[in-house]
Amino acid sequence: MSRRPGNTTRITDSLDAQGIDTTEVRSAHGQPRPSGLEIARMPSAAERTRTLVQSTCSAVLLVPGLDALRPDQLMPDARTVDGEGDLLLAFAADSPVVRAATRAQADELAAVLEITDVAPVSVPHRIRGRAWVSGWLTRVPGAAEPGRTTLRLEVGEAYVDDLWGAESVEADEFTAAVPDPLSEHEAELLQHLHAAHSTEVQTLRSLLGERTGGGAAAVPVGVDRFGLRVRFTGVNCFDARFDFPEPVRDVGELRRAMHALFEAANS
Repeated sequence: MSRRPGNTTRITDSLDAQGIDTTEVRSAHGQPRPSGLEIARMPSAAERTRTLVQSTCSAVLLVPGLDALRPDQLMPDARTVDGEGDLLLAFAADSPVVRAATRAQADELAAVLEITDVAPVSVPHRIRGRAWVSGWLTRVPGAAEPGRTTLRLEVGEAYVDDLWGAESVEADEFTAAVPDPLSEHEAELLQHLHAAHSTEVQTLRSLLGERTGGGAAAVPVGVDRFGLRVRFTGVNCFDARFDFPEPVRDVGELRRAMHALFEAANS
């Protein structure tokens, strides 16, 4: 599998008195990342990978010998994860990927699903992360509607390089993980926060003291069950992570957690 380590470089190292992580590490692609993650509540690498796999993020299936194909020819029409933790990928029945898997038959055809996660709001460094799931590709007869073929990617290992950092994931860890409970609604939640509650999000800078400077814009760039990530896009672009009092399980609990954050910022 082709791995893409983060090659992080420390920029600053500071944790504010209220426990809000505002430290920065930059990935090789310029993404701001908090440091001090050993004390942060965060999704595991397996959970983050599983969330991306089961999201609507764009993905391509990389198969040896098919390098010359256009990216759209390598994009599955749908993808799910079965009870064994394997990926089920739907393609047009006459696609080159299906033909390659059919020719392989009982042989092990290595493949890598590459997923790209793009922030649903306009923000610098908009690609939030990538994940690679590598394994062995086989055809699943009779498991798709007419004109479609389902392929099974038996997971061997995975790797995620995102806003949290770069980590590898074992197959059993991926199988046991579950997607973040907010992932299905994250895009609309962030868009709503940015469009309808930008003033309230801006007030969160009061929790950071002098860290943001007067002219920094605040854009909500990620949310999960543990907290909200805001990107401050002034002269020095950086992320701040605002933990919720308790992990949330659904959108209703998220609303209450957000109200608590805004109240703290205005107190």
